[in-house]
Amino acid sequence: MGFQYDLSGFIPFRDKKVCARVRAIKKEEICKHPNPDFKIRVIEEPHDFYTEFALDIVRRIKEALDARRPLVAIFPVGPMPQYPIAARIINQLRIPCKHLHSFNMDEYADEEGNTAPANWPGSFQKSMLENFFLLIDEEFRPPAEQIHFPTKELLPDYAKMIEDLGGTDVCYGGIGWCGHIAFWEAHLGDEFGDDLEAYMNAGPRLVELHPMTIMQNALHSFSGDWSWVPPKANTIGPAQVAGAGDRSFWLDGHIGGGISWQRFIARLVAHGPVNTYVPGSILQMAPGTYTILGGVADNVEIHMA
Repeated sequence: MGFQYDLSGFIPFRDKKVCARVRAIKKEEICKHPNPDFKIRVIEEPHDFYTEFALDIVRRIKEALDARRPLVAIFPVGPMPQYPIAARIINQLRIPCKHLHSFNMDEYADEEGNTAPANWPGSFQKSMLENFFLLIDEEFRPPAEQIHFPTKELLPDYAKMIEDLGGTDVCYGGIGWCGHIAFWEAHLGDEFGDDLEAYMNAGPRLVELHPMTIMQNALHSFSGDWSWVPPKANTIGPAQVAGAGDRSFWLDGHIGGGISWQRFIARLVAHGPVNTYVPGSILQMAPGTYTILGGVADNVEIHMA
């Protein structure tokens, strides 16, 4: 019946029946999950979405401050609007952040593995500093030596740096078009196959970016110019995501006009099988929140102009 065809050869996850099943999940059903500790929610309006994201960051900073303990957090670069909001709240409420130890998820690299310098316009270091840390008044800002990025120099010790602080309290993140978390790409499943235990123990490394990631990042950060997107990146691994005390993931991939690049992968990550070809699927196994913007949660449909 109908038009039958196989998946394109470059797509790592290839179970068509699973794809059809998750594609059919309606918006009103998307928050239902058999693991009660994996909490899915939908926030309809972008302003409310980013405000809630910012408040989550500020809440954890304040709770750790009140408890007189450090806060060790993994942060993503995208989405970004929550960071200026969080910085403004921190400044207005005069919340010291000297106890915050920040580890960024990833950073771009060239074909030789040299990471982007902090002054390159597409650098994640530049984005985080300009959109978050440098917006916090200096008297409240965490010390520069507590703000970490997985540069070429730090990558070999990145996991140990986190471990030496007692582990991560929270891992923030999003989901890529291919299902990646940080830049831990879907095609890395070829290395692990069904060995989920080895996969979950994998740590930071340099990776080749998947074609879907190149195109996704070209769309939202490089004005559609795929020639401008670096070919590789340094990234944390599943071990850092799974090993965090909590996970807080935010999906905002809504372009507008009824179009969202994230609508299908949001469902596959949350409702497909846990497997090495959909990296974000490991979130289903541990406590955490999975917050979806309303336009992303909308039903998966074909839109023809």
